[in-house]
Formats: sequence, C-alpha cells, structure tokens
Amino acid sequence: MNLADILATTAATFPDRPALRLGDQATSYRELDTAVRASAAWLRARDVAPGERIALIAPNVPGFAVLFHGALAAGAVVVPMNPLLTEREITHYLDDAEVALVLVVDSVPDGGAAAHAASASSGVDVVTVSATGLPEDELAALTPLDGAVERDGEDLAVLLYTSGTTGAPKGAELTHGNLATNATTVAETLLDLGPDDVVMGCLPLFHVFGLTCGLNASLFTGACLALLPRFGPSRALELVAEHRVTVFEGVPTMYSALLHHGDADGYDTTSLRACVSGGSAMPVEVLTGFEEKFDAKVLEGYGLSETSPVVSFNHPDRPSRPGSIGTPIRGVEVRVLDDTGEQVRDGEVGEVAVRGEGLMRGYWRRPEATAEAVPDGWFRTGDLARRDTDGYLWIVDRKKQLIIRGGYNVYPREVEEALYEHPAVAEAAVIGVPHPALGEEVAAAIALAPDAEATPEELREFVKQRVAAYKYPRHVWLVEALPKGPTGKILHREVEVPSDLGQG
Repeated sequence: MNLADILATTAATFPDRPALRLGDQATSYRELDTAVRASAAWLRARDVAPGERIALIAPNVPGFAVLFHGALAAGAVVVPMNPLLTEREITHYLDDAEVALVLVVDSVPDGGAAAHAASASSGVDVVTVSATGLPEDELAALTPLDGAVERDGEDLAVLLYTSGTTGAPKGAELTHGNLATNATTVAETLLDLGPDDVVMGCLPLFHVFGLTCGLNASLFTGACLALLPRFGPSRALELVAEHRVTVFEGVPTMYSALLHHGDADGYDTTSLRACVSGGSAMPVEVLTGFEEKFDAKVLEGYGLSETSPVVSFNHPDRPSRPGSIGTPIRGVEVRVLDDTGEQVRDGEVGEVAVRGEGLMRGYWRRPEATAEAVPDGWFRTGDLARRDTDGYLWIVDRKKQLIIRGGYNVYPREVEEALYEHPAVAEAAVIGVPHPALGEEVAAAIALAPDAEATPEELREFVKQRVAAYKYPRHVWLVEALPKGPTGKILHREVEVPSDLGQG
C-alpha cells in the first residue's frame, strides 16, 4: 500500500467536491489528484528513487498537500520541517536524514533563506515552489503518473524529527501503515467524518497532529480542509462562518484565544458539531467555557510523534471526563508501568507505555535509542499517568522535562546545548514556567564560568540566534550554582524561579 492511494480513491469517488480551501480559492479532489500525480512525475524525472528522503518546508497552503502526497506517490520519504527552524537546525535534519532534495514554499519567513543556506552547506539541491506547488511550466511537459509507486505498509513514509531530553533531534520512522491506520481510526471512530464535513486546518501540517487528524483524515473521507496558514482568533472565526466549518481541531491555546475573543458572539459558529484538542492539557475551565459559549462538544485526547500520533481520546460515544485523556483508540493498547516494567494498579501513578498500529518503526539509524524507548514492544512515553477504574487515563506529570509552549514542543536539552556554546556558561537548566496564555514559557537558570561575565539579555539573544523563535528562553536569570543530586546531575525540578522570572 501507499498512503498516497487514499487521495486517488477519494478523487475517483468525489472528483468535484472541494478537497482544500485557502481563502476564496478551492481545490477539487480531481484537481488535487492531478497535481499530486504530476508532482510525482516531476520527482521521478529528477531521478528521485523510492525510499529517498525529500524535505518539505511549507506552511498550511495547498502546496503542502500537493508536494507531500506527490513525494509519497513517487515512493519517496517525506521529512516535514517547521518553517521557523533556523539554518543550524535544518542542517542537522538534512545531514542526519541524508536528504536528496529540499522543497521550500516561497511564503516561509525570509523566502526560505535558512533552508537555502542549510542546503548549500549540506550540498543538497533546493527548489523554491509557490503556495500551490511546483511551477506549472515544468509540470506541463510531464505526463502524470498513472498511480502511486507500490509500497509496503511497513515501508517508511515520513521521518518526523523529535527531540528527547538528551542529544540532538532524532527521526521517528512513521510507516505508510502507521499513518493510514491512525488517520482512518480518527476519521471513523472519533470524528465520524464524511464528504459534507469541513475541517478547520489551523494545526500545522508539518506536525503529525495536523497531518493525521487534519489532512489525511479529511482525504480519507472526502471532507474539505479549510487551511489557515497562521492562526489568529479573528481569522479562525471568520473561516468557521464563511466555510461552515463542522470540525475544529486545535491546541488548548487556540481554544483559549477563541473563548476570550471580544467579538466572538459576532460570528456564526452554529455549523460546529465537533471539536478536538491535543498537544497539551486543556484547563478544565477553558474546556467547559468553550463548550458553553460555542455550543460544541470538545473531545480531549493524547498522542505523540512516535505514535502517529493518537493514542487515547474521550470518545464521542462515551461520557467525556474533563481533564482526562480518555481511553485508548481502536488498534492501540496502553499500560501504566512502574520502574520495573510491571503494570501498576488502577489509581496508582506510573509511566504510560503504548503499542499498536500507530507505533513508529523506530528512530532513524538510532538502534540504541530505539531499544531504550521500546525495550519489549511497548513504547515508553516518558509521561506519568494514572488509570481510573473505568479505564480513563489522567496525565499527572511529565517524566521528561518536556516544555509545551503554545502547543509546540520545546525540549530543554536542545536549548541547553545552544546555551553551552556560549563561552561564559558553565551550567544551564532550561525549564518551563506557567504562562496564562501559552500554558508554559521557556526559562533558563544559568551559572557562569569562574571570572566570566554575561548578562541575561546577552544570553537570551545568543540562544535566539540558534534555535527556532518559539524555543528560546524569554526568561533568563543567573545563579551561583544549580541544584544537583548525589551523582552531580542537575535537578531541574529544584531550580528556584525568581518572583519576577528574571526579566530584565
């Protein structure tokens, strides 16, 4: 099977129905399928072979869907990247994945300057494309592929880079089968999607939440995805009213922004029938307030990049429990384990372990990391939870020091590595601090080397130049030394946060 086959099947059934909308422009399923097959032919003409990696750097525009499925149809593996990544970050992805070609949409920041610089240093060809995809004059001379290149369900489809608490970002190997089954389950058992539905596409498609639950789930069912390249509450509400959006998908900060938007009552949102939230825990007061204000049920769930992503959800046919991440979805099993790998009793806290159809094949060329994360067929998530007597799961903490800032994952080790590049830094601990709108903000406590000098502002700017904009610490303060355990390991949980958060 090839994940790109889903589009061809749907296009044959609903050729004239809209597949994508961006503003006033609509792309039918027939038009999308033709563009995908033409893009696949273009890649094959460039001698892109099955299994080769293609980097895709694009916001939520039709070109993302065209190039993503075009690359899959050609048999290639897609490496989606956040358009906000810096040259340094992109270079790591290109080198680690041994990318053969970079496709960058011209509307990304600075016209894709970071991608071009990274490609040049890595010796990889880069092609700039428009929001609709590849240049029409280049496609016109090619005959679209009759069908997608045959792939096996266990063949790699996407390399999705995710950082851990140690080391550089690593690629989670998601197969055609992983992504297809997860999208099908979401469409059929959680959203009940059909050709009359319009799904809000404000979740980034380069992230697996938006990719699976937004793009692929819609394409499986003939639904329309209304794209929003940059989320803003006013524009989101306008799209709900203009396109009669039936399914809203977002992270908690988006729901909070919509709930507290001063003019929300001025938009017609009566078309909404289902809303789903993931990425981080939604405050119960936001969930209940949103449901009351917009008269739409919010279903909260849980997933990870390594699981394609959905693991558990508050299902529409079962009672929802605000604050819970629900029960495992079809095709997925969840255990709550103690430190010895034994399952704890209901009500006790343990680490969430997952296995099932969406579980990644492993980490790209990281056998030791794969063995550590999946020692016995069960993926250790690093999240701590308890299960109640009815089988509902409740996240209580994160075993890893992951920071979720406005729905984006920030991994402390990655930011700390950038801080350690500054000659004045001896020790650094990056932690998350509460933020009323973003959920968490990135903060850093730093101990300077003997006789070294540096200001918090200088260190903040130093890191800002080295990581994506959402990752650098807004709050930085200096300490004489960081708290440590018996082995000398820095204890992030014992870092004292100054009352003013070290600003200025």
